[in-house]
Amino acid sequence: MTTESVSSKEEQKLWRVRHSAAHVMAHAVLELFPFAKFAIGPPIANGFYYDFELPRPLSTEDLGAIEARMTALVKKNRPFVRSTMEIEEAIAFFTEKKQAYKVELIRELAEKGETEVIFYEVDGFVDLCAGPHVHRTKQAKAFKLLSVAGAYWRGDSKRKMLQRIYGTAWANKTDLKNHLLFLDEAKRRDHRKVGKELDLFCFHKESPGAIFWHPKGWTIYRMIQEMSREAHAEEDYVEISNPLIYNKSLYETSGHWDHYNEHMFKVETEGQTFCLKPMNCPDTMLFYKTKKRSYRELPLRVYEAQTLHRNELSGTLNGMLRVRQFAQDDAHIFVSKDQIEEEILSIIRLINKIYGTFQLTEYRPKLSTRPENFMGGSELWDEAEAALKQALEKSGLPYTIKEGDGAFYGPKIDFDVVDALGRTWQCATIQLDFQLPRRFELGYVDSQNQKQMPIVIHRAIFGSFERFLAILIEHLAGVFPTWMAPQQVVFLPVNEQAASQCYEASKKLRRKHIRSQVDNRNEKLGYRIREAELAKIPYMLVVGPREIASNSFALRTFQKGNCGTINYETLEQTLLSLVQNRTFDVTLQDITTR
Repeated sequence: MTTESVSSKEEQKLWRVRHSAAHVMAHAVLELFPFAKFAIGPPIANGFYYDFELPRPLSTEDLGAIEARMTALVKKNRPFVRSTMEIEEAIAFFTEKKQAYKVELIRELAEKGETEVIFYEVDGFVDLCAGPHVHRTKQAKAFKLLSVAGAYWRGDSKRKMLQRIYGTAWANKTDLKNHLLFLDEAKRRDHRKVGKELDLFCFHKESPGAIFWHPKGWTIYRMIQEMSREAHAEEDYVEISNPLIYNKSLYETSGHWDHYNEHMFKVETEGQTFCLKPMNCPDTMLFYKTKKRSYRELPLRVYEAQTLHRNELSGTLNGMLRVRQFAQDDAHIFVSKDQIEEEILSIIRLINKIYGTFQLTEYRPKLSTRPENFMGGSELWDEAEAALKQALEKSGLPYTIKEGDGAFYGPKIDFDVVDALGRTWQCATIQLDFQLPRRFELGYVDSQNQKQMPIVIHRAIFGSFERFLAILIEHLAGVFPTWMAPQQVVFLPVNEQAASQCYEASKKLRRKHIRSQVDNRNEKLGYRIREAELAKIPYMLVVGPREIASNSFALRTFQKGNCGTINYETLEQTLLSLVQNRTFDVTLQDITTR
């Protein structure tokens, strides 16, 4: 167990390098745009950014010019010099320089009781900053500017839209080069790019933040949902389906109205306010209350993969990773106190099983504790946190603690999965909830015929199917295992005489629910093979005079290329085995060479 923090010396060194690079960038921008107003510029994972109010939108050429100016400033090898100013002196200093964003930040520090502020000066450029920095600018020479994006001041959509320049910085040129190669590979795998290339989905301005699934993409989506349903049925979950719109009173009862209503889509009708469902928790409580419950029913595992809607800001939408309409493999498990530990361990085993199907074998649990705006009493929170911690200890998984990052109704365990590029993605979550059962007055009769209150475990393993599929596309670079592939087989007749054998075999496979087609276009065989490879179809079967004579097929797979000949019976048996066992027949290390 560790507490999450910037702990290692290497991490601290990189943090200072990136922080210093942000200051050098602000200096360069101010030299190129003397009337620029600069806001904040923190180091972030793998890099840094700085927000500016500028007289015009920046172009790619501008980024090149800023980077060149940064290089010139770095070569001077000037020191970063720390100093302090009294609050009023600092306000006057930045007011004179017409830097309103800095003045606002200083006034906020004054309201918190600060009497002086810290500055760093380098080569005549002065910035409000607590530090620390590298000693001299040459220590921050391994950098690269990456992109420009819009960003509201203080993240408030009612405030000024600024231009945010992103960059990356590393300890040396070799690390920088390696990271840029990683970025190129990540760009090649971007799920939006791959989704377009493979014709999986698209987006339209008529419904921002919602995915329009094309037939191939919808096939993959259904495969994941079917897998989820089967896995949950095997673990004795019951599945329900509830409405998509509710009176706001439901969310007043649950507490979500006070904590979350700004993220809900609302509809006014007949003088009442209704909400599109943003989560499955409250209406699952209604299901539990439909009848009197006994301790013999516990643990009661309830699964619901219903469509949800959340009113995310348009500026935060990001392909399938952040959308307004999605579905989760959501479950709520009603347990007694003595069942908590074993149930959490059971969920961890299910996470192992499901993630292993996709070769996501490395993941990192994080225990998030009580936030500032928590609901309920401290004693219950302490009890819930202790229960989660005990289960994690028993699981043997190393974990970190994120203080104050729990949900408002209970602590949680989040699981960061590690993909083929070494990136981490937060997916599964387990949340322990003592609050909703109390607010909905849930109960069950124990073995002594006494009424008790159940505890609810909220959990999702994929998270949202949309987001998980985006992660999976990038993890696999669009090369899906056969059981998931939108088209599993394509037959490629060399001539018309071979076509009948291909159509007959393809029809027989479709009767076995294998997704098979025949490509009999009037195109050269090499062209059609290349098209099949671009579509990443796992199995390609070529039929010419030799195959007609032997009633066989020349087999070519996306992973291995030419594989010799195969008869129909062996082909069918092979495909059915791969599909039924959900075999992961993709070699991850080979993906990057495609």
